[in-house]
Amino acid sequence: MLNTSTADSVIDHALSLGADFAEIYIEKNESNVVSTLSTEVKSVESGINFGIGLRLVYGTKVLYGYTNKIELDELRRIVSELAAKDLRDPVSSAANFDFSEVKDIHHAEKILSIDSEVESKIKYLLSADRVARAAGNQISQTRGTCMQREQCIEIFNSEGLHTGDTRNYIRAVMTAIASDGGEQATGSWNDGGLMGWEILDGISAEKTGEEAARQALVNLGAKPCPSGRMPVIIGSGFGGVIFHEACGHLLETTSVAKKASVFHDQMGEMIANPIVNAVDDGTMTKEWGSINIDDEGMSTQRTQLIKDGKLVSFLVDKIGAEQTGFARTGSGRRESYKYAPASRMRNTFIEPGKDNLDDMVASIDKGIFASHMGGGSVQPGTGEFNFAVTEGYYIENGKIQHPVKAATLISTGPAVLKEISMVGSDFALACGMCGSVSGAVPTSVGQATLKVDDILVGGNA
Repeated sequence: MLNTSTADSVIDHALSLGADFAEIYIEKNESNVVSTLSTEVKSVESGINFGIGLRLVYGTKVLYGYTNKIELDELRRIVSELAAKDLRDPVSSAANFDFSEVKDIHHAEKILSIDSEVESKIKYLLSADRVARAAGNQISQTRGTCMQREQCIEIFNSEGLHTGDTRNYIRAVMTAIASDGGEQATGSWNDGGLMGWEILDGISAEKTGEEAARQALVNLGAKPCPSGRMPVIIGSGFGGVIFHEACGHLLETTSVAKKASVFHDQMGEMIANPIVNAVDDGTMTKEWGSINIDDEGMSTQRTQLIKDGKLVSFLVDKIGAEQTGFARTGSGRRESYKYAPASRMRNTFIEPGKDNLDDMVASIDKGIFASHMGGGSVQPGTGEFNFAVTEGYYIENGKIQHPVKAATLISTGPAVLKEISMVGSDFALACGMCGSVSGAVPTSVGQATLKVDDILVGGNA
């Protein structure tokens, strides 16, 4: 996308101004979003965005700028403005570019640059709507979305790196709204991955509609949730959002290097129950949070974060490696060319164990089964969180009694890790978008169903 001689000239100019390191990140992003509202097509939106990000590093100081223009004079001008306050004699020389071919393990077929498949996406969403509304007269409305994106990137840097990659993202979502005249409740289901619209071969409009409606109807008939400290079972899949938000961010060198994480000085120490094993894996084939290379051009990898309860690794980008001394993990990510990369999660999860849900339920006198989790808030640095339970059930005398509504889980990531006593075998991943200093990036969260012995539950019973 960028002429090699132009990239060479820009990087030479940056180093002539005294930068220790210079990088050019080029991105072309094509997108298509199809939205429905019940039986109607709400919108079809498509677009192409192109830009170039320029990063200069002086020691551990990062300077960043971006533009939509590709001309050499414009790129050199931005470099000069970035370096204006840090000018010094040259300290580094650029290496010759050595193009690195990326092995694509996420081959996509039905991609945007070939066909946006709008009619097929509309058919899928309207089929899911029909199934959802057929579940009961109380389903009053549905909202559906199919989002597809084709992201092409190219990277040059002063260490001689020249590489590129193409990433194809697809995600289909359905939300159902149930109403009894006085109250409303929602339910949702989504599928996604690092692939094209061929995902349609592996997903079902019937399942999507049924599951969204089922959750909405369960929540509509739910009773108020009791509050207080109690054991809680957290369901598989998106239940892993608690580990992602309350613990995962604390293991990124973005926070570790600033000592803004409670784990910054606990490498090698027991931070969780010994049955807890946690991983961040960018290599999982066609998963939503996977990548061939990170946004600094490094091959992705599987990173064991916690092994048998012990902290064994952080998530490390280039700057984080220089600041902390830990080896890079291929975790430098950014939303787009408008952001400098930072250490970020990919597919982050607690590995499965050998327990089962029935035994977990039987072990509880009074507690909650949070089968599906939603969003919440997290305090950076401490991992203090408050997460909503989107589908929950009250447990008494070792049996699930009835659905509950308006439940929240309140604790800290470090505390929850030590309270996990049982981990199931029903492992699943779920799609999400993670926001941080380098913007919003696709990530997967996951776990098997697990039991937390003691956590504060907020309710309105």
